[in-house]
Amino acid sequence: MGKGLDAFIKDYKQLLEKELRTLLEKLEAPKEVKDAMLYSLEAGGKRIRPMLLFASLDSFGKDPRTGILPAAAIEMIHTYSLIHDDLPSMDNDDLRRGKPTNHRVFGEALAILAGDALLTYSFQVVGSIPAEHASDAIKIKLITEMAKAAGAEGMVGGQTADMEGEKRQLSLDELEFVHIHKTGKLLEYSVIAGALIAGANRVQLELLSAFASHLGLAFQIRDDILDLEGVEEVLGKPVGSDTTNHKSTYPSLLTMEGAKEALQNHVFLAKQALSKTGLSTSLLEEITDLVASRDH
Repeated sequence: MGKGLDAFIKDYKQLLEKELRTLLEKLEAPKEVKDAMLYSLEAGGKRIRPMLLFASLDSFGKDPRTGILPAAAIEMIHTYSLIHDDLPSMDNDDLRRGKPTNHRVFGEALAILAGDALLTYSFQVVGSIPAEHASDAIKIKLITEMAKAAGAEGMVGGQTADMEGEKRQLSLDELEFVHIHKTGKLLEYSVIAGALIAGANRVQLELLSAFASHLGLAFQIRDDILDLEGVEEVLGKPVGSDTTNHKSTYPSLLTMEGAKEALQNHVFLAKQALSKTGLSTSLLEEITDLVASRDH
């Protein structure tokens, strides 16, 4: 990871986390639900989706700070999905990012409500982007695309296919459908949101979508590899949970060597798409390398 990306992530993570706290403080809501929302929002994490949005803006030569509100909204949606994924009725996890999961601390009912509140607040946040950063037409586009990425056509659809596929061996096409939707669509939206704010043309949007699609698959393949080869203390969650839950994974379908080859192939194709955009994509390329080599 280059020094440029190190400094970029450090600066923009601080900016994002300050904004998330400010946005939560503004809410006129019961303290209990705000505490539960903030607990998971402040649990850390890579913040990879907001970083993709900031880096996307940077590639167009735009000030990444103009994307702070949609970046915060994306992190709220991602966090809501983690709270709900961890629930007893879903993955039934006790640990997330090395800390007790939300329902373990606040109880199941409040965890569900905290997730609901984060999801709905994300749309309010995008709707409040100042006019100088995005026109009304762009805000409508951002909200529409965010709903598609998070909903039945995106993350929720992927989560459904993932649950339906438990206890049986999925084909590679079925597994890719799960991950393109469950993980990839929100990653893709993060890149496209920055491009929309920056005024990208149709060809740039198509190439950035292709980039993000390959990046999303690379991200998930790396996740599957880490579930077998990672270190629990570094991962912040139990190793081998996919095997325990009888989930289909890239290593189980392709072998570990095959999964690592597929990872490198998607990284190559992601970078190839970036190279055709005519943009200054060095930060997006470095994030791609980070995704492919991360240890948590």
